[in-house]
Amino acid sequence: MHVLVTGATGYIGGRLVPRLLEAGHQVRVFVRTPRKLQDVPWHDDVEVAQGDLQDAVAVRSAVDGVEAVYYLAHAMGADGDFEQAERQAVETMAREAKSAGVRRFVYLGGLHPDGELSKHLRSRKEVGDVLLASGVPTIAYQAGVVIGSGSTSFEMIRHVTDVLPWMPAPRWVRNRIQPIAVRDVLYYLVAALDIPADVNRTFDIGGPDVLKYGQMLNGYAVEAKLPQRRFTVLPVLTPGLSAHWFNIVTPIPRKLATPIIESLQFECIQREHDIDDVVPRPEGGLTSYRRAVRLALARMRKGEVETSWRSATLAATPADPLPSDPDWAGHTVYVDDRRRHTSASAEDVWRVVEGIGGDNGWYSFPLAWVARGWMDKLAGGVGLSRGRRDPRRLEQGDALDWWRVERLERGRYLRLRAEFKSPGRAWLEMTVTPSDGGGSDYHQRAIYFPQGLSGRLYWYSILPFHGVIFPGMVERITAAAERESEHTESTGRNWTQHNGSEAPVHEEAA
Repeated sequence: MHVLVTGATGYIGGRLVPRLLEAGHQVRVFVRTPRKLQDVPWHDDVEVAQGDLQDAVAVRSAVDGVEAVYYLAHAMGADGDFEQAERQAVETMAREAKSAGVRRFVYLGGLHPDGELSKHLRSRKEVGDVLLASGVPTIAYQAGVVIGSGSTSFEMIRHVTDVLPWMPAPRWVRNRIQPIAVRDVLYYLVAALDIPADVNRTFDIGGPDVLKYGQMLNGYAVEAKLPQRRFTVLPVLTPGLSAHWFNIVTPIPRKLATPIIESLQFECIQREHDIDDVVPRPEGGLTSYRRAVRLALARMRKGEVETSWRSATLAATPADPLPSDPDWAGHTVYVDDRRRHTSASAEDVWRVVEGIGGDNGWYSFPLAWVARGWMDKLAGGVGLSRGRRDPRRLEQGDALDWWRVERLERGRYLRLRAEFKSPGRAWLEMTVTPSDGGGSDYHQRAIYFPQGLSGRLYWYSILPFHGVIFPGMVERITAAAERESEHTESTGRNWTQHNGSEAPVHEEAA
């Protein structure tokens, strides 16, 4: 079939697209920022349509000629009246898809009880209701917490269990939950295209285990070879306080933790198993919770995390790209500009640049970075503990601690956009160019657009911090590259001396 996928830059959508291609479907993706897809391995195998879901003209063009639409976009981490924005987006999609003759909607929502719901669960349910009433037959899956490498739910469980031998817990740790492995979610999503065309309804989907949240934490502990964790239930931990607490003890920002915690206030279990009547279970059966954890940990150890919560773009964080230099005219802008020539090759310098952040750190005054990260965490920001998806390789749109990879020209240029809390917008640029006389030149530029008086005061208040941080970064990045270059040359010389002939040094040997 010819299908359209919205939310293709997200956790589920980014994994679904290659599986649809593998199943033989023709795939078009609808994204606001196509550059985010430039590094995904399936980029050349899909059509890319650009636009916003609230733009009827863009949606009309995106659905033209497609037979099915996967609606996987949602306002995760949004504040304010996001319900209205989600309603407008899904109503636009429903209207244009019906007019274009689309024959199937596939939607992924969450398990929820009847009665009063949190605003996030209420909005997710309403999106499904709009699609079901659209006149286009809809399969609306309702899933429990999704367990897989890089999923928000799994990362919350992993970090809390890794860090805390004892946990002051909210009452909802006693609620029953039916988790589902991400591989099973993807199986059901692909299989939805084979369900009879006249079926228009919701289906509950879940894994084979029904557990309390505390049991899920200790199930992870067993697979991670950690001691069992103990809990003390505190009645005072409201969803808001719980989200703030998760924000502090895990890398998950409060905006992402809140919707999940709000859903955990209820027992999230399947109320019907009608999906078994239309979709056979996966070969070998549904994945147990412990096996899903085991598979996720193995993926992480191998560095094969396909998509991650880190790719989520949070609402209320800076989203505009950096204006080009000529556009700065007439604006207040502060710049810290530094350059350094190094004897290291451009390749060696770039290797250090692309590996920056996460466990490798920022090559200057780590205590100051940690302190600023904790300040951001306490203010509800992402902090430094978000880390990075891959320890060596960056891709466009990747999260990198409190930065976002806004532009990447591999081997030459990296631009990061700040997502920390501040009264303004900030970017960090790193450029590497070969030098005509040998070695290379490293250029580093920090750029800040202040917002109002508070933005200007903020910049001047952190000038002492910048006076230490940025010169140190330039010096230590180039020094690390020079050590890498010397090591490579030394390894090459030793190889030559041992073998008596010239030969290239393989990367593994270096």
